[in-house]
Amino acid sequence: MSEIHKGNENRAKILKAIADPVRLQIIEYLKEEEQCVCKIIPAVGKKQSTVSKHLNILYDSGILDRRIDSKWTYYRIKNPKIFILLQELDRIALDNASDLMDAVKKKNNR
Repeated sequence: MSEIHKGNENRAKILKAIADPVRLQIIEYLKEEEQCVCKIIPAVGKKQSTVSKHLNILYDSGILDRRIDSKWTYYRIKNPKIFILLQELDRIALDNASDLMDAVKKKNNR
């Protein structure tokens, strides 16, 4: 496998991991500090099994890190650069919305 292909595979894995509203909510919840799964579940408002599935996807993609302390599992952001990526995505979404608004205005002015 070429280096370019490996790089694209890694990119796709990260993008797939963040391409879910629940996982984005988890990332935002963990922005400030490490949290126990017992606190993440009520913050997200989903079943334990669903939250665990999403946490594992984020962990496997390298976005989250985890540690086990006795019977508790704690998650934290592994690389805070994920928030830079999310900011850029917000900018792209805003640009797209602006372009759409411009197109609607042009159409209505005909």
